[in-house]
Amino acid sequence: MAWMLVIAFIPARYGSTRLEAKPLQDIKGKPMVQWVYERVKRAKTVQGVAVATDDERIVRAVEAFGGKAVMTSECCLTGTERVAEAARSLEADIVVNVQGDEPLIEPALIDSIVLPMLADPSIDIGTAKTKLTDPAELLSPNVVKVVTDKDGFALYFSRSSIPYSKNYFKKGSMQVYKHLGIYVYRKDALLKMAAFKQTGLELSESLEQLRALENGMSIKVVETPYTSVAVDTQEDLDKVRKLAEGL
Repeated sequence: MAWMLVIAFIPARYGSTRLEAKPLQDIKGKPMVQWVYERVKRAKTVQGVAVATDDERIVRAVEAFGGKAVMTSECCLTGTERVAEAARSLEADIVVNVQGDEPLIEPALIDSIVLPMLADPSIDIGTAKTKLTDPAELLSPNVVKVVTDKDGFALYFSRSSIPYSKNYFKKGSMQVYKHLGIYVYRKDALLKMAAFKQTGLELSESLEQLRALENGMSIKVVETPYTSVAVDTQEDLDKVRKLAEGL
């Protein structure tokens, strides 16, 4: 297995329609972005971490705890575009994209996605899935589902319940998997994807990863026992604060 330089970026926006100043929200005396940063740094496969943002307030907060921040354009429409812009001028073989609203991200989850890419140069993008067991999540369009082929490569992502079954959660029924929103890219694949025009399926589902699939890119989906607790609302933040008390 050849040595490769793995750099992780955390895209972070100040503005949010449901939770203003989300990256700077306090969790046990630290801004949320610091929680993400410190947990990503604990991943064994990652050699460097930086926050990618277009807001000076976030830059100052990151530098205040000794982290590294990269300023990006205000024109970036998505986190992928922001990470691609940040990574374009930096040396890296593999780029990890960890959302800035995942303060309890498991370092081992990151490693489990990076390792297959170090071993198999044919993989363009890596991500993760976990078993979906909550009926409410099955029906929620906010929970993305994924189906893969026999080798673990993504066939499709959807906000709908896929694969369809008359008897979800009953013995012998097809297992449904929830997609976890963390991505690992080969740098050239990341820059290529960011340059592609938005596609029909991407716009229909509002899922960026479908742009990669529609353009023939391979996405390896690693199954993991971990799940994610993304912070989108005040309710999510309150939940994370309670969970953080035990850490």
